[in-house]
Amino acid sequence: MKYVVLIYGNPESRAAWAGMTEEQRAAGLAYYRQLNADLDASGERIVSERLAYPEETTQVRVGESGVLTTDGPFAEAKEFLAGFYLLDCESLERATEIAARVPEAAFGVVEVRPVMGIG
Repeated sequence: MKYVVLIYGNPESRAAWAGMTEEQRAAGLAYYRQLNADLDASGERIVSERLAYPEETTQVRVGESGVLTTDGPFAEAKEFLAGFYLLDCESLERATEIAARVPEAAFGVVEVRPVMGIG
């Protein structure tokens, strides 16, 4: 079954990243590369990506007057989507095991959600 692992950042996780040395950041990125390699070897990772910070967000709304775009996130939101994994694994339990390996789980929320087909 397919699951999406949504990785949320927050002010605490962002401050932790900003406070790291270059060596610590490199080690953190190496950890993700190893996690990706492990999931590729098991055949469970379909895709994963890190997302830009909310300041680079463009919101799109369509209404009677046409398409409206707005730069930036909702001001009141403290958590933001920082990245994701799309997995194909045996069970919710396995997807949860993988999500627990995501470092952001120590600072905030990593959400596991089943992927529903359209058809």
